[in-house]
Amino acid sequence: MTPKKLSGKIYFLITVTLIYLVAYLFNENLFFSSLQKTLEMFLKIIPILIVTLGIMILVNLLITPERIRKHLLDKSKFKRYFYFILFGIIVSGPPYIIFPILKDLKDKGVSNDLLAVFLYNRNVKIPFLIVMIYYFGIKFTIINSFLIIIFSIFNGLLVKKFTD
Repeated sequence: MTPKKLSGKIYFLITVTLIYLVAYLFNENLFFSSLQKTLEMFLKIIPILIVTLGIMILVNLLITPERIRKHLLDKSKFKRYFYFILFGIIVSGPPYIIFPILKDLKDKGVSNDLLAVFLYNRNVKIPFLIVMIYYFGIKFTIINSFLIIIFSIFNGLLVKKFTD
């Protein structure tokens, strides 16, 4: 009988615990100092996690697939670009869930440029914005997000040019 294979998360936990144990055995001051820094960082991150969770819950409650489809198939080109930018930012999840939705939209007449805009804007993620503000500052986060949104439009236009 073979023992159950441990996941990488368990190996990581065991490794970190062993490092702390070795630090405690050889240098108690280092152990308590590193433990204090870890707890301080954890306490700083908790509010960020709570805000992120709250935003994600609101997005999931307010935005339904039906609402998304209704707006994404709008006739106005400006509105379609706007909604695909917004859609790219708010939709989270792995590609194997997103790609079937995009295929369905493509089958309903959505053009390649709008799909490219959506995919490009997946780089602006609401949960990551708060963490980016924490690590890089609000100015960097706003400029970076704005540039991603602007270049998504250029990317969409290039995709349209080469795929039409």
